[in-house]
Amino acid sequence: MTPEAPAASRPPLTAATRPFWMVVAAIVAADLATKLWAVEALAPRHVPHPVIGDVFRFTLTYNPGAAFGMHLGAFSRWIFAGLSVVIVTMLLRVTRDVVRQSRLAAVGVPIVVGGALGNLLDRIRVRDGVVDFIDIGVGSVRFWTFNLADTAVTIGAVCLVIALWRMDEASGAAAGEPGAAAP
Repeated sequence: MTPEAPAASRPPLTAATRPFWMVVAAIVAADLATKLWAVEALAPRHVPHPVIGDVFRFTLTYNPGAAFGMHLGAFSRWIFAGLSVVIVTMLLRVTRDVVRQSRLAAVGVPIVVGGALGNLLDRIRVRDGVVDFIDIGVGSVRFWTFNLADTAVTIGAVCLVIALWRMDEASGAAAGEPGAAAP
């Protein structure tokens, strides 16, 4: 039996952390609901359902790999599931202080985590891969088909990058670096 980690190393669910986990849960729930809807309403696969002409449509697909169709063979599903767990764990550890210092990061990080967990849930529950259905483009020039979880990861990552950039600028200005913007 291993000794328990000190209380300081594991964050308790408190009034301060509750909003974080509520955002994560809302993203996961919305992602799951839209994917369940897509599987029921958009079958069979690869048949476009126009929403706004040919520009915005819903088309059911399954992605057994990762972003942008990356595929690592027969075990892609489990390799990317394991990587998702590692990445979410590292993100939570690395961004703990940033989330406390920046409201934008405090919004971005749980959005990324919710999106990552939404796709992880699909890797576990859907044998064919992650359910994708949002299809944007013109004619044969199309963006990769994606889902709500992918959108959340992208939006949350942009928030986190902007937050880190702002914090870097502010720390540079505070240190009196030449060319640094004042806060």
